[in-house]
Amino acid sequence: MNGGDDGGGAAAAPTGPPPPPLEWKFSQVFGERTAGEEVQEVDIISAIEFDKTGDHLATGDRGGRVVLFERTDTKDQHGGSRRDLERMDYPISRHPEFRYKTEFQSHEPEFDYLKSLEIEEKINKIRWCQTANGALFLLSTNDKTIKFWKVQEKKVKKISEMNVDPSKGNGGVASSSISSAARPYLANGGYPDKPYNCPQGGIPSLRLPVVTSHETSLVARCRRVYAHAHDYHINSISNNSDGETFISADDLRINLWNLEISNQSFNIVDVKPANMEDLTEVITSAEFHPSHCNMLAYSSSKGSIRLIDLRQSALCDSHSKLFEEQEAPGSRSFFTEIIASISDIKFGKDGRYILSRDYMTLKLWDINMDSGPVSTFQVHEYLRPKLCDLYENDSIFDKFECCLSGDGLRVATGSYSNIFRVFGCVAGSTEATTLEASKNPMRRQVQTPSRPSRSLSSITRVVRRAGAESPGVDGNGNSFDFTTKLLHLAWHPTENSIACAAANSLYMYYA
Repeated sequence: MNGGDDGGGAAAAPTGPPPPPLEWKFSQVFGERTAGEEVQEVDIISAIEFDKTGDHLATGDRGGRVVLFERTDTKDQHGGSRRDLERMDYPISRHPEFRYKTEFQSHEPEFDYLKSLEIEEKINKIRWCQTANGALFLLSTNDKTIKFWKVQEKKVKKISEMNVDPSKGNGGVASSSISSAARPYLANGGYPDKPYNCPQGGIPSLRLPVVTSHETSLVARCRRVYAHAHDYHINSISNNSDGETFISADDLRINLWNLEISNQSFNIVDVKPANMEDLTEVITSAEFHPSHCNMLAYSSSKGSIRLIDLRQSALCDSHSKLFEEQEAPGSRSFFTEIIASISDIKFGKDGRYILSRDYMTLKLWDINMDSGPVSTFQVHEYLRPKLCDLYENDSIFDKFECCLSGDGLRVATGSYSNIFRVFGCVAGSTEATTLEASKNPMRRQVQTPSRPSRSLSSITRVVRRAGAESPGVDGNGNSFDFTTKLLHLAWHPTENSIACAAANSLYMYYA
């Protein structure tokens, strides 16, 4: 299994010079805070996910709610769909715009009486499933339970005409049908006094009720609940490209589910040792390959990524490929293993590349080259002298997510002080943009992008990029704030548009 048929991405064999850096602009904000407004813990966003088309966006929060947004700019005044207009060479100058669609309570707080453990309602991950018959389907999970949701527009039906003739009051046939409730019935509906003879030509006053649909409302219904399969906290769920199965991962195990079967799952990865004292690493993230239904990757707290093939065995204890970077001699410190832990991995759209995020860096891996990452991007190198402080306040254990653009030319991830960074991953690119989650995203922008410096190792072909490295301040000389962190963000699947979460606010940008 070499993955050679996946096709090369832009980062592998780019043609021509790298694209110029993108100029990001503010698009929208949902749930913007006013100055001095206190954020409620339950309102803090904990998950963001675009669907495959990019027309819908879902967010989950710590209060167990899922909020859905839908795109509104794909139709214009001509009434045609976006694709139709593109075929007609209409210029589409509007940037992506979304509107609130609906929300529902996905999870409630629970208590595990056997383990005397509170299970919080916080949404850890959301994944969109294939749509069908105009309905939206998605998976959401908290620490223990995964739920499969169907969101569909239901028409509100009302009875507009009753079987009553208003000209005769309650008379006629309608009155007999109403007032006859107190009379005793005989077999076949006959009356004891005298039979009713239907007049010739029918009954003009008899009108059947007419049901009309005046409006529609969105209804979210939980179709299935996948529970009691994880002893430890679920950190990942991922849909398979076959549209039928998905995986869920906790610290020590990965389970394979069928969407239609909620009471049974298959354990495909188990790293739990016979003696828990021998435990050296845990699973931190897992994701299916975007097109090969038999391949998936998972990352560990030791900074390694394992690619496994479900065709090899039922229990995938052995991996097909192992991706890890050898640490430089003499660089080991107390914090080395902590900051090496990978918090998130994402496959590129074509499946050729894997993006991983550890505490200090983003790394881009080619699944055909396991000697080391093809590119490494320094996210906040200026924090390295502050690792001791970060350890003291537990910030060093923060789990930042990462994302790739649909064209594979750029990657993005978050940092502290509500900033996020966008890097160009094409060979020769110097793009290293710093943006703030606010209405003025370029406020913290570095005016002169740092130059890439080649690593001494020609084998790994590592490209390193970093901002200014003055301790106590970020890449632009601004003091950083550990309490405001941008952990969750998502890149639109087909356009240069990013959605990111700053506490309870959802910010959207386009380029």
